[in-house]
Amino acid sequence: METGEVVTCTSYLVDEPQFPYCKGCGHGQLIRALDAALVKLQLNPSDVDITTDIGCVGLADALFKSVHTVHTTHGRSTAFAVGTILADRILAEGKLKTVVLIGDGGAMIGLVHLVHAAQLNVDVTVILHNNLFFGMTGGQNSALSPLGFITTTTRRGNIVPPLDICQMMQSCGAGFVARKFATDHDLPEVISEAIAYPGFALVEAVELCTAFGPRLNELTGKRLKEVVAQQGWSTGVLVRREQRADFGQAYKEKYPRTEVQASDDSIPIRFQHTLTRPVGLVVSGSAGERVQSSARLFCQAAVMSGLYSTQKNDNPVTQGTGFSFSEVGISPEPILYTGIEQADGVIIVSEDGWQTLQGRRILDRLSPEAMVIIDSTLPQPQSAARCVSLPLRRLASGKLAAAAGLGLYLKLSGLFPLEAYQAAISETYGEQAADYLKAVDTVLNHPVSS
Repeated sequence: METGEVVTCTSYLVDEPQFPYCKGCGHGQLIRALDAALVKLQLNPSDVDITTDIGCVGLADALFKSVHTVHTTHGRSTAFAVGTILADRILAEGKLKTVVLIGDGGAMIGLVHLVHAAQLNVDVTVILHNNLFFGMTGGQNSALSPLGFITTTTRRGNIVPPLDICQMMQSCGAGFVARKFATDHDLPEVISEAIAYPGFALVEAVELCTAFGPRLNELTGKRLKEVVAQQGWSTGVLVRREQRADFGQAYKEKYPRTEVQASDDSIPIRFQHTLTRPVGLVVSGSAGERVQSSARLFCQAAVMSGLYSTQKNDNPVTQGTGFSFSEVGISPEPILYTGIEQADGVIIVSEDGWQTLQGRRILDRLSPEAMVIIDSTLPQPQSAARCVSLPLRRLASGKLAAAAGLGLYLKLSGLFPLEAYQAAISETYGEQAADYLKAVDTVLNHPVSS
């Protein structure tokens, strides 16, 4: 289905959805309310992004069809959604609607992300599933647990006043804030208002966790409303502001695309390529040996040749020791995500790099058309791909082995001109480029064994 195409959707859920929640859990009610809101808005599924957090709320990904879904790390769902919507507003057509599904645990862990999103007034809708404690991990107390509330970690009742998340979001400049119950008949209407609102919106939906709530607090739907009232929490649509533009629009007005395209940071196309399909490349070595910076040079050279390129890196938290790993994607057409699905080329320049690849089983999935370039001191891979072995570390003085290996791959594959790679090195390192160029030249002139 093409973006912008007129559609009529009767549901955004998969056919005959099987809800993975406990019987009576409010999560199921919220998912159906969100679906009803999307049906009311009749948004093109390809213009909808649902970003989920960790916990029971994160099980919603598989329930939706045709829309974009992003499953994130604990507490970071709002930050992911902010990045997604800003990229769409500033770099694309600006049609995307992003909905965050987060629990009270994730909301507290990622509280600063909620605060910042409200301050920015980004066009993101957050649906906070508040069952008043940590449901998935055993019913522990949370920052939203009411006074006197019994949890598995507050057996005599919570003595810490709960945070009023709706009040906090209003103080941070949120444009649309509402607190509803998962059982409210007008919840779909409120959610649809929130999604349609052109700025940051938060809907806190108070609900029952049937695994722990009724057992520990003798909760019912009626009793839940009494608990909320006892905290002094207001319900309904609490604020609907219209006095400022969302951040994406404000940014575009401050920094027009014409200025960005004409900036000194743009990479001019000076070379020609013959690539007709996307190609994935993996570079694996040791931290501190310029693996990732060399992969970036390769991406820069690809862009100089008229190609699109992405780079996705990985390394230990310490960064100074262990492995260093890059996935590079290049394509004659726009690339809509980082990372690669299949490697067409693999460059292995150290023991750390070899061990990392073994753990990820990348070599096992290589096709006969793929190519592996590996330092000759390492074990030869059992792979269907062509294997090129030579003393990369000795020829390129260790720290430049990755850069030299990329040059060799480029020469053997012919993806784009080697001169583009050499130009990227020269323009990036200036007078210091001589060592790189010498390492690349030394490897290219060494006999190749396959």
